[in-house]
Amino acid sequence: MNASELTRHLAATFEGVRVLEHAGDSFLVYDPDGDLPNERMFPFVTVVAGDTYDTASALDRPGAYRLNIGVTKATYTARFGAPPTERGEGGVLDTGFDYAERDQLLPHPVYASQYWVCVVSPSDETLEAVRPLLTEAYEFAARKYANQRARRGTVS
Repeated sequence: MNASELTRHLAATFEGVRVLEHAGDSFLVYDPDGDLPNERMFPFVTVVAGDTYDTASALDRPGAYRLNIGVTKATYTARFGAPPTERGEGGVLDTGFDYAERDQLLPHPVYASQYWVCVVSPSDETLEAVRPLLTEAYEFAARKYANQRARRGTVS
């Protein structure tokens, strides 16, 4: 599956998702009413197809793209331990992982400290293995959306 196919698949899998695109990359936001203000739009999953934001994953290779997933603190720490704090060149976090490795679940090179994980060019098998993480990220985004609506007294 290429980056565009994966984005379409994710948008079709999860209800209430809005896909925002920039520079060939896709940002999936939970926004079932399509009315989130810009300052509240935060993706729960992104699919990046180039090195616009960082070069750690070497996405300039043919067919390379990176699936990024925002997970809960508990999920992140269960898989990778405490989030990294030391940054190297270009703001890339020092985790000891090779961020250019394909088809391997890794901490995100820039956002691991905020509990994001990633996979460069995932195979179908790896996509199936990370499906629970995708579901968790979606459900977490939906809860945050519902909580925000409740605080504002807005019902969807």
